[in-house]
Amino acid sequence: MSETLQASPAVLLDGPRASGKTWTGKRFARSEALLDTLPGARLAASVDPAGLLDGAVPRLLDEWQQVPGIWNPMRRACDDRAQMGQFILTGSANPPDEITRHSGAGRVARVRMRPMSLFESGESDGSVSLAEMLNGTPCRPESPGGAISDMVDLVCRGGWPRIASATPAAAQRHLRNYLDDISRADIASVDDVKRDPVGVRRVLASLGRNVSTKASYATIANDASGDREVPVHPRTVKSYMQALERLFVVEDLPAWQPHLRSRIALRTTPTRHLVCPSLAVAALRTNSARLRADLEFFGLLFESLVVRDLRIYSQLEGCQLSHYRDEYGLEVDVILERADGEWAAFEVKLGSDDGVAEAVESLRSLRDRVDTAKMSSPVRLAVITATGIGVELRDGIAVIPITTLGP
Repeated sequence: MSETLQASPAVLLDGPRASGKTWTGKRFARSEALLDTLPGARLAASVDPAGLLDGAVPRLLDEWQQVPGIWNPMRRACDDRAQMGQFILTGSANPPDEITRHSGAGRVARVRMRPMSLFESGESDGSVSLAEMLNGTPCRPESPGGAISDMVDLVCRGGWPRIASATPAAAQRHLRNYLDDISRADIASVDDVKRDPVGVRRVLASLGRNVSTKASYATIANDASGDREVPVHPRTVKSYMQALERLFVVEDLPAWQPHLRSRIALRTTPTRHLVCPSLAVAALRTNSARLRADLEFFGLLFESLVVRDLRIYSQLEGCQLSHYRDEYGLEVDVILERADGEWAAFEVKLGSDDGVAEAVESLRSLRDRVDTAKMSSPVRLAVITATGIGVELRDGIAVIPITTLGP
C-alpha cells in the first residue's frame, strides 16, 4: 500500500463489504471523509467538492461510490496538485462504467481486497511461497496438511476479518445476515434497479450449489426456479449475477485460451465462484456437520477456497487466473498466467492418493497439449491438497498442502 501511494496520486481499494477496506485505508490516511455516513455528501460533491477533498493527505474518501459526483473533482484535484499519495478511496461496489471511464492513466491505482487467505488468518505456515515457486524454487512444505474436519470449519468461517475468531456456526449466522442485506438492499444500490430479494437469494443458493462448476445461466435459472409458477429467466440470472459481480460477491474464473499442438476445441464457460466459499455455505444455509457427511460437495467448496487464496497470493505478481477445459474432457482447475506470458497450472484435490495421482496425470496431459513453439512451457505444475504430505516429484510436479502455501 505504501509503495502504491508513492507511485500514484490516488489509490482505490475495492472489494466486498467487510473485507477490511476502511480499516486498511485508515491505517494510511491522515484525514478522512466517511461518505456513506456524512449528511449532505451528495449535495456537497456537486456544490462544494473542495470541502470533501481538502484535508491532510493522504485523505480517505470512504465508500466513495455512495457519492459518485466526487470522482471527477477528485480526478481534477490530482491533476492540479501534481503530487503522489493524495487520496485513498474505498468502495464496496463498482459504479456504472461511465463514472470512472475518465480515470486517466497514472491518476488512480486500483487495489483489490478480498477476505483473508489462510496465510493471513494464520492457518497456513507459508513455507511454500507462490512467488518463489513461479521463479523455479523447489517446493519444500514444512508440515503436512490438516484434517478434513478442520478444513470444513475453515471454509464455513471464511476469511472475514471481523469474524476471524468466531466459531463456524456463529460465522455462518453472521454471513447469512450479510447475504440477506445484499439481497434486500445492496444489490439495488448498484444501479438503482429494484430486484426481487427472494429471487436474488434463490440465485445465490444456486450459485452455492454450483460453486466450482461450469453451470450456465440456463442451468442456474432452472435450479433457482424450483417449484415457482413463473420460472426464473436466464436473462434475469445474468442481470443478478452482473450486479453481484459489481458488489464483488461473485468472482467467476474465466476460461484459458492457450495455443495447443492440435486442433482441440476449448470450452469457454467460466467456472462459478463466490469471493469466499463461506458465502456458498451461507447461501445454502448448511453447516459443518452436513458438509462432513458430503465430501464430494465439500471438494467443490475446497476448490473455491484454493482459488480464493491463489488470487490473493498472485496479486503482487500481477497474475491472471483462469481454468482449462477441452472437448475431450481434460480439465485443469486453475491456470495462473503472469504479465510476461509465463504460466503455471494447478489441480485441487482433498488429498486421497488416487485423487492426487489422477490430478498429476491431468497436469501432464495439459503440458503435452500446449504448443511450446508458440508459448512457453509451464514454470510450475502442482496439485494443492487439504490433507497429506507435500512432495515434489521427479518431473517437477509438486504436491502442496494448502496449509503450507503463502505469497
